[in-house]
Amino acid sequence: MFIQTEATPNPATLKFLPGRPVLGRGSVDFVSAAEATSSPLAERLFTLPGVVGVYLGDDFVTVTKSGDEEWSVLKSIVMAAIMDHFLSGAPVLHDLDDAEQAEDEEFAEEDAPIVHQIKELLDARVRPAVAQDGGDIVFRGF
Repeated sequence: MFIQTEATPNPATLKFLPGRPVLGRGSVDFVSAAEATSSPLAERLFTLPGVVGVYLGDDFVTVTKSGDEEWSVLKSIVMAAIMDHFLSGAPVLHDLDDAEQAEDEEFAEEDAPIVHQIKELLDARVRPAVAQDGGDIVFRGF
């Protein structure tokens, strides 16, 4: 497994691309170890020194570190943890309840043309900007 990294505008955040699907679709943001109990991968990453945030996307893992740690030291440790996780065969996420998994779009049928324009705008303008910082967006409703 070869994991690439990508810098983000935030120097405390680094995007890791394992070359395989992470979530497949959607995204999940963990801002503390206490929140990471639904993800064995995020739990593993929060055990590393200085990790203060984990964001899981379609095909990437974004890690945010504290100011005390240096990427020159932490980067290889994070890569090893991601590799170990995927090689173990453990799931990225435990099954979530239906409320957390719901990705149904909510809008009135007569709003479909407007929703289509909103989605195009999000895909063309917003998503690329958010992705530069290691994030993602999902249309939920109008």
